[in-house]
Amino acid sequence: MNPPATQHEPRVVAPTRAAAALAGVLSAAVALGVGEFAAGLLGAESPVVAVADAAVAATPEGLKQFAIASFGTADKAVLVAGVLVVVGLWAAATGLAGRLRRWAGIAGVVVFGLLGALAAATAPAGSPLDVAPPLLAAAAGAVVLPALLTRFGAAGRAPAAGRRGFVLATGAALGTAVVAGGGGLVLQRRLAVADARADLVLPRATDPAPRLPDGADLVGAVDGLTPLITDAADFYRVDTAIQVPQLDPSRWSLTLSGMFDRPGSITLAELFDRPDVVERDITLTCVSNEVGGTLAGTARWLGVPLGPLLQEFGIRSGADQLLCRSSDGMTIGTPTRAALDIADAMLAFGMNGEPLPVEHGFPVRMVVPGLYGYVSACKWLTGIEATTFDAQDAYWVQRGWAAEGPIKIASRIDTPVRDVDAGQVVVAGVAWAQGTGIELVEVRVDDGRWREAELSPEVGPDLWRQWYLPVDLDRGTHQVSVRATDADGRRQPEEQAPPFPDGATGWHTVEVQAG
Repeated sequence: MNPPATQHEPRVVAPTRAAAALAGVLSAAVALGVGEFAAGLLGAESPVVAVADAAVAATPEGLKQFAIASFGTADKAVLVAGVLVVVGLWAAATGLAGRLRRWAGIAGVVVFGLLGALAAATAPAGSPLDVAPPLLAAAAGAVVLPALLTRFGAAGRAPAAGRRGFVLATGAALGTAVVAGGGGLVLQRRLAVADARADLVLPRATDPAPRLPDGADLVGAVDGLTPLITDAADFYRVDTAIQVPQLDPSRWSLTLSGMFDRPGSITLAELFDRPDVVERDITLTCVSNEVGGTLAGTARWLGVPLGPLLQEFGIRSGADQLLCRSSDGMTIGTPTRAALDIADAMLAFGMNGEPLPVEHGFPVRMVVPGLYGYVSACKWLTGIEATTFDAQDAYWVQRGWAAEGPIKIASRIDTPVRDVDAGQVVVAGVAWAQGTGIELVEVRVDDGRWREAELSPEVGPDLWRQWYLPVDLDRGTHQVSVRATDADGRRQPEEQAPPFPDGATGWHTVEVQAG
């Protein structure tokens, strides 16, 4: 005979394991909804974003490269989905832990909330307010979980009434999660700067880009060829920002600190009023771009030259690095000599005739032709610290990438990429060699001789060139390769090397099946 329960041993009505796991997941959904609502109400960072940002920082470099290579610009969505899966699994585990011991489940919720608060507190650009949403989310989960477990346990004791209670409790939890989360997203939307961007009037370039020569873009003549100028909607995006920063252009300013004789700041209106607004066609490339990859694009950028601005603030000769800071805490280390010596290095605020898209750095970003983006293209720029490479390592250098990243000669086959009819086939693509420009592109089929391709008219040394070559393909499988030579006579190296640590090399080769 079992002894009667005492006041120190309260009777726990245990739900089934499946119901307990569901209770954990539902309580997590409510917690996430409350966290999003709190973030929107306070203008703080989303708890999910805070955890995802921490996951990015902790991810080994090889795994990051795998994610970029596998998922491309969808890598952030995949990461957030992964975080939600982990939250779901943890939530189910807390429900099971609380099945017989409520305190164990509550402890699991609290621990996860504290981890979220720690992620928010240690974020490079975090604020004290960012800690509140995960803590409030944990509090909500700690209240909802035991209530659901008790309700689901009662459902097993009284089937008829219990089923109704089960359905009502599940619906109430889901409804709370949806209303709170949706309300949070609505509140967060008030911080968006899309309207401010749409209202922004860009200054006219005092030094406009030259008109493109007739026939400069061969897209209309060759199917499948990459356009000479990339549409902003198609422009590649590689950064660590899970949530795109929203910077009010009327409040934006750039702080110049460190090794300047006259450190200070400059506003967007002051940049717009400068007499040296320039417009340039420049190709940008991500260092993560594989041979033949698509992490490269060209735009017509509008901005002010970086070198003269640095000199006005009195950049000191000993400062060999510009540590550029993004509003999200990212740091990009740019060689000072590149900023001073490369005439078209700029603080850009326009892209293809419009203000920068928000996801591409609005309102101001860096553009330095000839350098991979990880050492030159800081987006959502808010600070430039003049320092030295010996004194400080930027974000990517801390993770093993080279301190300086000149872009290597590259060429890519855009078409054909699939099965083709036997006979004459047009092979075409793009090639770039920044600072010097492309002089020659050659194509080889199988083990045949290298043949010179036709090039689009040259626009400038910092803009890629399109190329094409008709070739005859017999029935069967063929290997088509391309290589480029720059205006200084340097040929693209054949040796295959991965992007890490300073950019990929090798001739792009595609397999084509002619039938």
